[in-house]
Amino acid sequence: MSQLANTPEPPYYAVIFASSRHDTDEPAYQDTAARMMELAARQPGFLGVDSARSDALGITVSYWQDENAIKAWKHQVEHTEARRMGRENWYREFSLRVARVERAYGLQGDD
Repeated sequence: MSQLANTPEPPYYAVIFASSRHDTDEPAYQDTAARMMELAARQPGFLGVDSARSDALGITVSYWQDENAIKAWKHQVEHTEARRMGRENWYREFSLRVARVERAYGLQGDD
């Protein structure tokens, strides 16, 4: 089974969240991240996610059907609170970029 998001044929949207965290490893961060994944997966228009983190840098790319789905996710109540907690407690710096995916291709691994 692939560990990469299984997205449909383009076009669709990607929200790219890159972050550097403070030197804390709060269980609340891990719990909140898991909860956000759970909620996003149930959000209409959510297509999947790819995520990676090293000690210094985290990058999460979530994929969405359209811009309206992205806006709805942004205004989801628990997600709004998680963003506030991130700004106040967990992130040293972050950037968020929204892009329209026009082409996509790759290699699928063997199961």
